[in-house]
Amino acid sequence: EMEAKYTRKMQVLRDEMDLRRKTELHELEERKNTQISELMGNHEGAFGAIKNYYNDITAKNLTLINLLKEQVEDLKKKETVLEKEKAEVLLQNKEMTRPLQEAQELVADLQKKLVHYYRDKEALMNSKAHLKITQKELKDLQWEHEVLEQRFSQVQAERDELYQKFTRAINEVQQKTGFKNLLLERKLHGLLSLLEQKEVELNEVVAASTIGPSALSLVSHKLEDVLNSKNATIQDLQLQLARVCKAHNDMLQTFEAKLTAFGIPLDNLGFQPLSFPFQGQ
Repeated sequence: EMEAKYTRKMQVLRDEMDLRRKTELHELEERKNTQISELMGNHEGAFGAIKNYYNDITAKNLTLINLLKEQVEDLKKKETVLEKEKAEVLLQNKEMTRPLQEAQELVADLQKKLVHYYRDKEALMNSKAHLKITQKELKDLQWEHEVLEQRFSQVQAERDELYQKFTRAINEVQQKTGFKNLLLERKLHGLLSLLEQKEVELNEVVAASTIGPSALSLVSHKLEDVLNSKNATIQDLQLQLARVCKAHNDMLQTFEAKLTAFGIPLDNLGFQPLSFPFQGQ
C-alpha cells in the first residue's frame, strides 16, 4: 500500500513537473520570438539608416566630383596661362643672367671686403686692448724690476756679510775642533801606549817574580782597577770628541740651510767644508 501510495504521489509530482516544464518552455519560446521580432525591427531600422547615410554620401561625392572636374578645367586653363608666363619669364631671365652674374660677383667681392674689414677692425681693437694691457704689464714689470733690484742688492749685501761671517766661523771652528781633536787623539794614543807599556811591565813582573797566588790576585785586582779607570777616561774623551763633531756638523747644516733660503748655491763657497764622522761611522 505504501508503495502504491508513493507511486501515485510520484506520478502526480511527475505530471506537475512536466506541466511546469511545458509552461516554462512556452514562456521561453514567446520571449525568444519577441526578442527576434525586436532584433529584426532594430536591424531593419539600422539598415534603413545606413542606406540613407550611404545614399547621402554618394550624392555628396557626385556633387564633389562635378565640382572637382570644374576646378580641374580651371587649373588647366591657369596652367596654360602660367606656361606662357613661364616662357616669358625664362626669356627675361636669359636676358638678365649676365647682369645678374656681374651683380653677384660684385656682391661676393664686396662681402669679402666687408669680412676683411670687420676682421681687420676686430684685430685692431684687440691689438689696442692688448697694447694697453701690455703697457700696464710693462709698467708693473718695471716697478717689480726696480723693487727686485733693490732687494737683490740688499740680499747680495747680506750674502756677502753672511759669507764673511761664515768664513770666519768656519775657520774658527776648524781651528778649535782641529786643535781639540789633535789633543784628544794625542791623549788617546798616549793612554793606549801607556796601557800597552803597563801590560808589558806587568807580564815581565809576573814572569820574573815568585809571588804567591794571593799576592798575584791582589796585584791583578789593582791592575783591573787601573784598567777600568783608564777605559772610563778613554770613553769620556770619545764622548767629548763626538759632541764636538756633532756641534760642528750642526753648524754646517744650519749655514747650508741659510744659503739655500737666500738662493745662494753651495758651490759659491770656494771650498768644501770638512764634516767629521761620529763614533762608530
